[in-house]
Amino acid sequence: MEKLLIVGCKKAMDDVCIGCSRCMVGFNKRAGEFERYKNQEDQIIGLLNCGDCPGATIVTRLAQMNLWNNPMQEKVTKIHVAPCITDHCPYKEAIINKIKAKSGVEVIEGTHPYKPDNIFA
Repeated sequence: MEKLLIVGCKKAMDDVCIGCSRCMVGFNKRAGEFERYKNQEDQIIGLLNCGDCPGATIVTRLAQMNLWNNPMQEKVTKIHVAPCITDHCPYKEAIINKIKAKSGVEVIEGTHPYKPDNIFA
């Protein structure tokens, strides 16, 4: 069973993406990059923000995630980087490279396919 962590943009997660619902719905429907988990019993065990621009604390935050979940014997096995970073962040490459270098697990760029042209339509 895969244990997934979603990493998103702090600004988007705090101010724009209400409850990160699109990532959660995408996972529940196994849509977008979550399609790879179709017909499996995988779980999301966390939503983590990048720590704010320029992602300087992402490595510390990943370490805290492991420490926090260690007593429950839960360990992240895959990390998905949300569209708020992959599609919009000027620090995207640096953040993703840090996650790949330090996490020790597969890092997947993307989560859901729900990207409206106009959120006010």
